[in-house]
Amino acid sequence: MITDAMRTLFDREVAKYPADQRQSAVMACLAIVQKEDGFVSRDRENQIADYLGMPPIAVHEVTTFYNMYNQQPVGKYKLNVCTNLPCQLRDGYTALHHLEKKLGIHMGETTPDGMFTLQQSECLGACADSPVMLVNDRTMCSFMSAEKLDQLVDGLRNAS
Repeated sequence: MITDAMRTLFDREVAKYPADQRQSAVMACLAIVQKEDGFVSRDRENQIADYLGMPPIAVHEVTTFYNMYNQQPVGKYKLNVCTNLPCQLRDGYTALHHLEKKLGIHMGETTPDGMFTLQQSECLGACADSPVMLVNDRTMCSFMSAEKLDQLVDGLRNAS
């Protein structure tokens, strides 16, 4: 169920739009749920749909379109490696495969200790800096050579 605190946050987001456009707050509501739960479950999508008065499939379409919404629990650090064409041409897949080997997991998996989830990503808008990646949907990392990837992973491990 949506908690009172969550409903207050939802209400604040919905208030930013005209009354007949409540659905415009769907992305904000998804972000609130993810911050609270760590991911967006189908149950939460349905609750958001009920709250906003929209079909559940419409909420699900938003959740699945953007890779910033986790549809299942993820590690403490979510690593999104861009594998779109410009990054592919400048070692995007090499970076992804290096991380798979270093972390001992495949793309789409989480390390057994729950520290890292590795995902591929579509364009992150920094083609000139490729290969690029995004850490926890917030921190852009550019020119990710094997050495820089090792430093990043080791630094995140040591920070925890």
